[in-house]
Amino acid sequence: MAEIESRVIIGAGHAGGRAAEAMRQAGFGGEIVLIGEEAHVPYERPPLSKELLTGDEGPEKTFLNAPQFYAENEIDLRLECRAAHIDRAGHRVVLDGGDAVPYGKLLIATGGRVRHLACEGAGLAGIHTIRTIDDSLGLRPHLAEGARVVVIGGGFIGLEVAASARTRGAHVTVVELADQVLARVADPAVGDLVAGLHRRRGVHVMTGATVERLDGNGRVAEVICTDGETIAADVVVVGIGILPNQEIAADAGLAVGNGIVTDEFGRTSDPDIFAAGDCAFHFNPILGRHLRLESWENAQLGAIAVARNMVSDPAPYAAVPWFWSDQFDLNLQVVGAPDSWDRLVTRGDPESGRSVIFYMDGAKVCGATAFSQGREARPLRRMVESGADFSDAELADEGIRLRDLAGRKA
Repeated sequence: MAEIESRVIIGAGHAGGRAAEAMRQAGFGGEIVLIGEEAHVPYERPPLSKELLTGDEGPEKTFLNAPQFYAENEIDLRLECRAAHIDRAGHRVVLDGGDAVPYGKLLIATGGRVRHLACEGAGLAGIHTIRTIDDSLGLRPHLAEGARVVVIGGGFIGLEVAASARTRGAHVTVVELADQVLARVADPAVGDLVAGLHRRRGVHVMTGATVERLDGNGRVAEVICTDGETIAADVVVVGIGILPNQEIAADAGLAVGNGIVTDEFGRTSDPDIFAAGDCAFHFNPILGRHLRLESWENAQLGAIAVARNMVSDPAPYAAVPWFWSDQFDLNLQVVGAPDSWDRLVTRGDPESGRSVIFYMDGAKVCGATAFSQGREARPLRRMVESGADFSDAELADEGIRLRDLAGRKA
């Protein structure tokens, strides 16, 4: 069968939007169809837990491109439209209602959905999550001066919401199940530093705490923990992670695991179907393993790389993972995704608010966290990627520039 000159993208979020844009920029002249369930044009998610909560402006600044961009670039953007099924044999995406969209190659960029609490009282009014523009706009009026806000979850989203709420004058409590905040991405020492920042700003941070139930007469009024502690709440924000939206791929018989399994080019187990963004369990050639990343960069650069592979000669998407977070006046840059390390090396004084903490595997840097040292993210990534050896003394020596160390080869 001759290839259909069309590219179809399921998911009109950050990854899907950048992918459509990248296909046009790569010179693809065929039809591009971008299918999204939300009413908004593709947008970035980081501002949802920060600027969109603390400010009073509308969501337009989060948009990847102005709404007219899609028509001007002949991208068929179909909002409030759900893809129900992938017909691999017929090379079609079947929509709710039965209409079908043919594809030559298909990109699945369905992102993820929030995890919800499963305890008693989880259905009360006043309980919020943060994943969409509408979520943020719905929460923003409740983060008022004096409001009692309980954030369940001490990951990036939970801590960013906590900082935003505190900035608006709310009384904030963070309840984290693990023994530290940022347990999924940071060493306990790093978690302690971040928790300390929040406590100094007036946030009550509880770690090793389990929520037993939520109480209230129709609307949440209390959060009760298993140790009996009761926290008064006017509003509860749940930030306990996301699940990859991989069901449409699994139903189509594609390989799935912790997301939709792809190779380093973004290809799934079907050579005409690709995946990118939060839903993709992609192979990283630098780390030598599959991983699923929930980050701005993966939605941006990963989607662009995969989109180009769908319209031109393929090239591996190989990047050292990078995450960032703004909380109060702290800019946190996390480089790498180490699954183990044997020690930490500290550069600078963490109490000053400006430092770098290296995660070491022998003499190799396998990850790093930079506190308000954003310009160091690039050399830190090069140090992880190089696989070169470094001594603890030179890493800790602020007299040696990181960009000079980053030039070292393995």
